[in-house]
Amino acid sequence: MRQIAQQLLWLGNAGDARDASRLIDSGIEALVDLAVEEPPPRLPRQIAYCRFPLTDGAGNPPGLLATAVFATACLIRHRVPTLVCCGSGMSRSPAIVAVALAVVRGDSPEDALRQIVAGCPHDVSPLLWSDVVSACRRGPEPELPM
Repeated sequence: MRQIAQQLLWLGNAGDARDASRLIDSGIEALVDLAVEEPPPRLPRQIAYCRFPLTDGAGNPPGLLATAVFATACLIRHRVPTLVCCGSGMSRSPAIVAVALAVVRGDSPEDALRQIVAGCPHDVSPLLWSDVVSACRRGPEPELPM
């Protein structure tokens, strides 16, 4: 599990998601789980949990990809300490986080991805990346009533 610089945001893998004491000790309040192949973790009641079962490659429903990005962007925007995880933490997690950060900051998704993977192991599936970026370019984040 590694923290994204200057963010209340962590990238991790399925093992990190199952380590409840580490989540609590890190101050994590929300978990975005992207691993279709992993069982849902058993979490303490105080941790919010969002599950978007994505595969690492092409074929994910565009609406599910966009919802995963916009939910993550909402957590970032509201400064909720959040762990985003997938099976190994090297493809789905960085892809969703990069596009979510791009949405929040107004950066390009490619620039955001380069920033979060710099100097760290990663293996973002080109097919997944293309689908995530495409799903989020279809239209703006929906406005929610206040």
